[in-house]
Amino acid sequence: MQLKNTIKNQIGYDDTYWMKHALMLADRAESEGEVPVGAVLVMNNNIIGEGWNHSIKQHNPTGHAEIMALQQGGITLQNYRLLDATLFVTLEPCIMCAGAIIHSRIKNLVFGASDPKTGAAGSLINILNYPGLNHYVNVQGGIMAEECSSKISHFFQKRRHEIKEKKQRLSKLVK
Repeated sequence: MQLKNTIKNQIGYDDTYWMKHALMLADRAESEGEVPVGAVLVMNNNIIGEGWNHSIKQHNPTGHAEIMALQQGGITLQNYRLLDATLFVTLEPCIMCAGAIIHSRIKNLVFGASDPKTGAAGSLINILNYPGLNHYVNVQGGIMAEECSSKISHFFQKRRHEIKEKKQRLSKLVK
């Protein structure tokens, strides 16, 4: 088993490989009725944390995929400073998650879809490289952007359709 890990580490994986893993975690979120966002935290080509959204079912406003992955990474390394780690996430982080990313001191953030409404890595605002902060994060967006964006769009289209159907059923009952 150790030999396989050594070979895997020497070969390495690219950003697309890790984003596919994050998309798989987003699928898990969606299967649980959550907004389909997934995140995987990687160091030296090994997963040290992963997460998917769980805000809805757990009634937890901090239940974002990035927060789960960072928490797991801290436990794995026994340190809140996750130096040299890279976080792969299917959707551009929000302000809350960007703050946690800075505080964890990860080295790199790689995200898929931009989020013009709440994105804090350059779309709406850029918290991660704000002048005067004590830590800067290397940011790369747009990895598998179409797949990541499509997943979110389809989820919300489906959600709007379900709400519309529910309203129609209720209006028929009232008549």
